[in-house]
Amino acid sequence: MREVHVEQVDVLAVVGACAPERLRYAKRLTAMTRRMFVPARRLALAPDPIDEALALAPWSGSSTGAVVEFPTETVMTELIGALADPHAPTRLAGIVCLADAAHLLDDLRRDSYAHRAALPGQHPSMGRYTAHALLAVTQLEYASLIVLVNWETLPTDDLSTVMGLVSHLSPRARLRLHADATSPWQPGIPYAVGQERPGWVALLNGDHDPHMTDPRVSAVRYENVRPLHPERLQHLLDDRIEAGEFGTVVRSAGFCRLATRVQVAAQWDHVGQMISFDPLGRDDELGEDDELLAVGQDLAFIGLDLDADALAAALDEVVLDDAELAAGPDAWRHFPDPFPAWRNTADRAE
Repeated sequence: MREVHVEQVDVLAVVGACAPERLRYAKRLTAMTRRMFVPARRLALAPDPIDEALALAPWSGSSTGAVVEFPTETVMTELIGALADPHAPTRLAGIVCLADAAHLLDDLRRDSYAHRAALPGQHPSMGRYTAHALLAVTQLEYASLIVLVNWETLPTDDLSTVMGLVSHLSPRARLRLHADATSPWQPGIPYAVGQERPGWVALLNGDHDPHMTDPRVSAVRYENVRPLHPERLQHLLDDRIEAGEFGTVVRSAGFCRLATRVQVAAQWDHVGQMISFDPLGRDDELGEDDELLAVGQDLAFIGLDLDADALAAALDEVVLDDAELAAGPDAWRHFPDPFPAWRNTADRAE
């Protein structure tokens, strides 16, 4: 059979927690680029706003494309995965994130959660809670352009710190201060499904090169092949890092292994007051040609006034010592483990 080629429609996505500013910017960007506009309030009426965007964008016509304003609760990896899919009717040309400069640190430390109900036909348990802080940081990390709003009231030094922090979190994004006139849109390379934009990914890849720096902002990489003692890790997170003993850790992420579940590589995902450890896969499930997802710890820390040496020393105290390491996995599984069991992985974690 002859393959039918569907021409893809260019989409510029506009995201961010500042809804009024996000809407105004999206409308100006629409007028400037002469595209069709799809507002967030229209998408929010649908059970799945991303699916709705996929359905509406092609109506713009392939010659013009669309500006799509997404609701605050949009998960960036899902947005990119859907709109940048090579088989989708869309081509994701760029993502603009509107961020509130005056309240950025507060947004990244929020302890509240957004709830998305289960889709029609799904069991209610399929509903999902996502931390607002995680939504805020990932919108920055995956953006191609970040526009800072409400920056005028900040002292120069504070504005420099905010801009340096944003650049460390998202080193591949262009950064602009919001003005009354929207800067001309500069097209870039369209998004692919796989993305290495986040600063923590760049740090682990050895190519973290933020455009803007500030004396208070730094990024630290920590590596150690020994697994983590879960109880000591909880103490470090709750009593030392959260308390600011090593400076303000705004974002940390990477790959880790808990000694009690040593056969499972996990993703460390932390922002503000929220942290999660998500299982990625068991070592004994790998095929002959597969590589280990992680050996021990490979973590990135981004923050303000960080004491890199003290933080590394504290992490060294959390990994297994010589005696614990020599005792072996049979002993490790009996260590106190205060972290929640991984759902659907009862047979994975040891």
